[in-house]
Amino acid sequence: MSAGVRSAVDMQFCMQCGSGAVERRIPELDNRPRDVCSACGHIHYENPRVIAGCLALWQDRILLCKRNIDPRMGLWSLPAGFMESGETAADAAIRETLEEANSRVEVTGLYALLSLPHADQVYAIYRARMLGPECAPGVESQSVALVTPEQIPWDQLAFATIRYTLELYLADLQHGVLRIHAGDVLREDGGASRLRLHAA
Repeated sequence: MSAGVRSAVDMQFCMQCGSGAVERRIPELDNRPRDVCSACGHIHYENPRVIAGCLALWQDRILLCKRNIDPRMGLWSLPAGFMESGETAADAAIRETLEEANSRVEVTGLYALLSLPHADQVYAIYRARMLGPECAPGVESQSVALVTPEQIPWDQLAFATIRYTLELYLADLQHGVLRIHAGDVLREDGGASRLRLHAA
């Protein structure tokens, strides 16, 4: 759901003071509806969540994880997950790769920054060099695999963001240069999505 669209009934109590006097309105000096406590005045802001992950490579192979949790259980993804408080995006990407694939990696740079306004999410995918070919499924993965570009299971990928990231990577390989990509994954009628890249 897009930011600012959530119904006021979703928040029944103020997280600041515990009052039940929360209303949905546009605060002074703001431009969109927020949950505001009429007892203490606290404004409850809703912000997108950051998902960090790795395009982790061992030689010419890409590390993929088959998800063992919903959503999209049983489908393949790059190792990625929500950032925790107190960590950088790169640290989160490294942690998620270790947790999901038992793989130690070294981040070599940002690869893709993709915004999903319909899901209130931002994906930060980093290029990473695996420190060895060792990998094994963590508790959130059914299995892991090191695949060549020809072995990518395109019809079994969990998320559009992962498909777009892999498509960008293969296009970069074809052109012989890895670039940093930024764009938006936009939801269209019928639930399909499209990638709108920002100019380099």
